[in-house]
Amino acid sequence: MNLNKKEKIEKNNVKNVAQGSFVETLIDDHFLVLIFQNETNEVQQLTKNVDRDFIQFHFSLKGSCKFNFNGGRYALDINEENSLLLYNPQRELPIDIHINSSSWLVTILISIKKFHRLFSQEADYITFLSEDNKDKKYYKDGKISPSMAVALNQLINFNLNSSIKNLYFKGKAYELLSLYFNRSEDADIEQCPFLVDESNVIKIRKAKDIVVSRMAEPPSLQELSDEIGLSLKKLKEGFKQIYGDTVYSFLFDYKMEFARKLLESGDHNVNEVGLRVGYSTSSHFIAAFKKKYGTTPKKYIMSVSS
Repeated sequence: MNLNKKEKIEKNNVKNVAQGSFVETLIDDHFLVLIFQNETNEVQQLTKNVDRDFIQFHFSLKGSCKFNFNGGRYALDINEENSLLLYNPQRELPIDIHINSSSWLVTILISIKKFHRLFSQEADYITFLSEDNKDKKYYKDGKISPSMAVALNQLINFNLNSSIKNLYFKGKAYELLSLYFNRSEDADIEQCPFLVDESNVIKIRKAKDIVVSRMAEPPSLQELSDEIGLSLKKLKEGFKQIYGDTVYSFLFDYKMEFARKLLESGDHNVNEVGLRVGYSTSSHFIAAFKKKYGTTPKKYIMSVSS
């Protein structure tokens, strides 16, 4: 799609592409959301022309996709729960994606001018907005955070009145961009001398793996510190610098995201899910889930299954 040529665009364009569902929503000038759900048993292809002044945010929410560049001479795989940011002001960067079976992809396209107006105050730490990099191509891959996963699922499972779809999608798109560029106020990984020591980084990552694997009965911070062989102070500082949050705040988000997926599967009731993530009573789990997502587990299940 070439927006600068002012092509006529339907605001809510829904197509079936070889039995794959493709929804294109123009939510504002130079600002689009694309949703592709491939529920078939075959690989589906999505191609689209995009102007060079657009930034592309791709979110692989389920399954996996392959991005093809330069006529297929170069390919990049993006797996489930990963994201990809692409920007190249020097040449056209058309979308050419192979979406594997049982895969969901959400894409946000926004012009650099519109994006810069949104994030002008943050240009000092959003790399490709800096004066030195404004004319350079930019690429970044990363993980989809639990909060981003919720917003992405809400886009896909939109079931409100169609008259407010545009407003709803605009709000969710802004929310996603905010979450994507969110950073801890006191975390600066590039300038932190602690992270120069690769052995410390390995220990911090081990700490994350430990609390995740034992989320129902996680160790205390002191026990965790002893197990990875790192002082309590360095554990706290390093964990926040790498993951942008404290150990237990990170674990809380992980547990709630894990619980949300279990609820969506339909294989477990609320009590069972609560026990799986470490809550001895359903009331404590319900309160925690509502604190995170603003709704109860039961109401959440109803919203995604309706």
